[in-house]
Amino acid sequence: MHKLEKYIAQIDSDYLRHTVLIFGTILVAFIVSMIIRKIAQVAINKYSERIKVDPTNYSFLKNSLSFIIFSIAISFIFYKIPFFKSLGAALFAGAGVFAAILGFAAQKAFSNIVSGIFILIFKPFRVGDTIEFSGRKGVVEEITLRHTAIKDYENRRIVVPNSFISEDIITNSDIIDELIRQNIEFSISFDADINKAIEIIQNEAEKHPYFIDHRTSEAKKANAPKVVVRVIELTDFAVRLKAYVWCFGNDNAFILKCDMLKSVKEQFDKNGIEIPFPYRTIVYKNDLIKLKN
Repeated sequence: MHKLEKYIAQIDSDYLRHTVLIFGTILVAFIVSMIIRKIAQVAINKYSERIKVDPTNYSFLKNSLSFIIFSIAISFIFYKIPFFKSLGAALFAGAGVFAAILGFAAQKAFSNIVSGIFILIFKPFRVGDTIEFSGRKGVVEEITLRHTAIKDYENRRIVVPNSFISEDIITNSDIIDELIRQNIEFSISFDADINKAIEIIQNEAEKHPYFIDHRTSEAKKANAPKVVVRVIELTDFAVRLKAYVWCFGNDNAFILKCDMLKSVKEQFDKNGIEIPFPYRTIVYKNDLIKLKN
């Protein structure tokens, strides 16, 4: 009886010690991970612009370090606790079967990790880039081993698995060149002065603070217009014009377009240029019968 009590006490003591070891190791790993991530974030904010290095690399490294720290912590727990140590040996002995089961169960997770590494290497987009995919648009905030976080223009975060975004067609507004040609369309009536309308559109574009003169040196020598405006279509009720306006950055392009739509409309009103809309004449059957009679 005394031996049984001693054995139970030993089990309780080992259980308590192992529990403290597990939670203590995880807590230390969590604290170390948080400290390293904080230091890495400060370094990213401070030095990425100065040394002209893509912050995507730092962001990916920051998340990879957390993964390594927790992997070391789990390995330490397996090594220090006899039960887990024997379990690890048994798993290692059946590594072939275990690897097959794990591979099948975690193939999506591994696919995300591999896709994340490919994103880091080939850089179809970087942290801070404005991208569009699957009808969604936003700014890349973070690239992790598993997913990419994107902030849209309503300040919501879109979390996309790396395997999904790497297989999609991506429009990157910032890669290589951040200059953007904003195409802005206007419609005027058939009896409006086309040349006057084009002149108004050009003047309003050139006055905008975000406008950039993107003409080549040859075009400047030839005195080509700073803003090209073309007639692109004659519809049933309107003449459609399109202005090609250059600016820097996706956000500025959106603001420029909104401002021009407002200012051009105001100038059209002042100069008697009508913005048409389709007319419909509705004839009721009863009225036709009355006319016949």
